Amino acid sequence: MRGVIGQEIKGKVTIIPTPKYPFKIVKVRARDGKDISYQLSEEKSENGQKYALTVENKRMQKGSYFDIITLETDSKIQPELHIRVYGQLRQQTEKEKKGD
Repeated sequence: MRGVIGQEIKGKVTIIPTPKYPFKIVKVRARDGKDISYQLSEEKSENGQKYALTVENKRMQKGSYFDIITLETDSKIQPELHIRVYGQLRQQTEKEKKGD
């Protein structure tokens, strides 16, 4: 996730279980969670369930960060899924402030 400090920065990932190996996501957690917020929603698809994970930047200072979101599942084959989150924030330039 990249952007300017103070502007809304969001990312979305869709997780679609395969029909051959279905699973449900039972818990979501971030390793650190101080620079991001996240929300998981369950949706219907043609092949059953799918999940949408929305991640939003909370950091308000210049720099970069890294976090990992862990999705715990009811699958014995893949009990956890890991989503890596990278963030890069910069100051707004004078040109951007003026709207040029």
